Amino acid sequence: MAEPKCPRCLEVICCEDTVQVRRGLMTHVDCRRPRGLSPEERAILFRYCWNHAVAKCVACSGSFRQAELGGDLLSHRIHLCPRCRVDLTESVRGHLFSCAILPEELRLSAGATRDAARKLVAQRYQLSEDADRLIQEAEAAAATLREIMKQSLRRDSMWSERRMGEGRLRLV
Repeated sequence: MAEPKCPRCLEVICCEDTVQVRRGLMTHVDCRRPRGLSPEERAILFRYCWNHAVAKCVACSGSFRQAELGGDLLSHRIHLCPRCRVDLTESVRGHLFSCAILPEELRLSAGATRDAARKLVAQRYQLSEDADRLIQEAEAAAATLREIMKQSLRRDSMWSERRMGEGRLRLV
């Protein structure tokens, strides 16, 4: 079987690429940045990791928060070291899977989603029956991650409302 190609950009889909599966069709999430973070990964990092370092540069030994990372709009690269311009996307992704601030369930689900997508790409060469099962696995893992993200946001909102209510009671 031929190597799987993204039907949008016609480039080969590699195991480390960030893919999405919609209606049984596997594509890059962003064809300009095939190994970039998924929308779910970016949302989790934005929500939980904004105030602390998320990337370490081995080239210059710096540690950086998301807001400090650079981008290059001409080459469609983001998550660049602000000092030496090395791509730190994998460092940011590694932080996502190990950050102690993230709720454990969310961190594990994000890792499982990434693993399911990698497995799907790696196994795409097998019979279509196996590929269909892996597509369903990848879709289910992504749906589970989105549901856990929603539940986590609901819990955080309820906690904030409760705290605000407690403050009002004390003021009266």
